Amino acid sequence: MKTAIAIRHVAFEDLGVFAPVLEELGYRIHYADPGILDAGELTALDVEAADLLVVLGAPIGACDEATYPFLLAELELIGRRLRSGRPLLGICLGAQLIARALGAKVAPMGVKEIGFGGLQLTAEGAAGCLGELGDDGSVLHWHGDMFELPPGATLLARTDICPNQAFMLGTAVLGLQFHLEADPARIEQWLIGHAAELSACRIDPPTLRRQAKEVGEELRRRGQRVLRRWLAGQQ
Repeated sequence: MKTAIAIRHVAFEDLGVFAPVLEELGYRIHYADPGILDAGELTALDVEAADLLVVLGAPIGACDEATYPFLLAELELIGRRLRSGRPLLGICLGAQLIARALGAKVAPMGVKEIGFGGLQLTAEGAAGCLGELGDDGSVLHWHGDMFELPPGATLLARTDICPNQAFMLGTAVLGLQFHLEADPARIEQWLIGHAAELSACRIDPPTLRRQAKEVGEELRRRGQRVLRRWLAGQQ
């Protein structure tokens, strides 16, 4: 059986709609939670041996190690995974940490991008796995920071607010600023978990709840097709 390690920072920001796909494809999923593991246990994870490493999101910054010291251990294990050349997927904070490990700058945008909205694919993005999103490329956005494009990486997507939304390095490394993994059927957990941020940004939870119901099933199918296509390219 293949193995997938998922670095999970917040309980409800898990693999979501990606989990059934991984299980169907024969992956055994192991979650590693930095909030539970100490830095030594995190660094000791055998990330080189796993068939897949996924680094998930969190409401903290990729450069916040002064406040959250475990980020240094996480950057170290991401560096080891990058050197292994094996498949690595980063989502939101995960993508930002991969970008930082590759030498790219990560910084606040000065504005939050939160909610269901479109995505503009580059030619390379449309030709690859993100092409499964379709012409409108609607996804769930939920971030306030942005990564610069890492050296040697290919830009796959952008929005008017955030010009760097997704990148690929070779075929094995995929970084997504947006949340294809989020299960719209569980949007209530996001609304509760990020209630303070939504209030500060004056974003209406009922609107997000309604949008999740309207577009959720289609987003689930699209996100799963993206993952399947990317994983197929790792064979």
